[in-house]
Amino acid sequence: MADAKVIPFDDDRSRSGAVPRPARRRGAGSRRQGEPVVVREVQPLPGRTIQQDDVPVTPEEPVAADTAEQGGWDRRIAGGLAFLRRRLTGDYEVDDFGYDQELTEQVLMSLVRPLYEKYFRVEVKGIENIPSEGGALIVANHSGTLPLDGLMMQVAVHDNHPEGRHLRLLAADLVFMLPVVNELARKAGHTLACAEDAERLLQRGELVGVMPEGFKGIGKPFSERYKLQRFGRGGFVSTALRQGTPIIPCSIVGAEEIYPMIGNAKTLARLLGFPYFPITPTFPWLGPLGAVPLPTKWTIQFGEPIRTDGYPPEAAEDPMLMFNLTDQVREQIQHTLYKLLVQRRSVFF
Repeated sequence: MADAKVIPFDDDRSRSGAVPRPARRRGAGSRRQGEPVVVREVQPLPGRTIQQDDVPVTPEEPVAADTAEQGGWDRRIAGGLAFLRRRLTGDYEVDDFGYDQELTEQVLMSLVRPLYEKYFRVEVKGIENIPSEGGALIVANHSGTLPLDGLMMQVAVHDNHPEGRHLRLLAADLVFMLPVVNELARKAGHTLACAEDAERLLQRGELVGVMPEGFKGIGKPFSERYKLQRFGRGGFVSTALRQGTPIIPCSIVGAEEIYPMIGNAKTLARLLGFPYFPITPTFPWLGPLGAVPLPTKWTIQFGEPIRTDGYPPEAAEDPMLMFNLTDQVREQIQHTLYKLLVQRRSVFF
């Protein structure tokens, strides 16, 4: 390394004209009082050049991230205030079924989504079988003592479909007889399980969800889990044939175990006007805590569509055809249920 140059701060060549001698080299910090300060010229090591990374730079990324995060929160607050203003002024749209899309997307689904993502950890398969546009009838198995499977299926379609499509569920009469539940169901896009409402929605190009087992499926004992009940008289097939829309079988695994129904208090059910009154290992013994569902692991699989647009218009009145198509849908759902049950490692994982 070259010898260090000594540049005294009080050096004034114009006055003295003398050339200062190099200072004697000593250890660091050994400067005597009155000696000039030594400024050393930094020389790179042999074979090594000074890289840009060697120069300390004040980090700016955290500041940018904080700014972006603050901007995100500002947008959320502004959006929330705009939403409240529209609700208070009535500046929002509701269709003739009572469906409020804005309320469903921003409030109702936001309340259900943590249950879907964190609690039941729903895994979705076959979402590509749902068309990007146009009407379709999704037919699923029904279970779980309380109809949480319908809500999970609704979130699954909206959050996983590339087009973010909404599922309009057909619900039983009891849903629209209960206070509060009635209003929320209408706002979320549910409607009465009848052929007229289903056909109107399919004509508009909506996705319609139906669970033909009804109360027979949701209220069956735990010993009969994952065994499909009767699918009624095949009214959903007739509706699909009239509109020429595809039927998409859907199999849901995990809902059967959230409330293992080991008994049914039929007398109490008749007094309350319910189709059944469930008795589970935790309800009614633990009171309100018994209403907390078990955190099972769910899988929802949408099967390949069964096309109906190749049949003539009068096919909807053919009872044999309706029976065959109903049985085909039922068998496809049951077969997929068995396959998913074999594949899953545990009820809770």
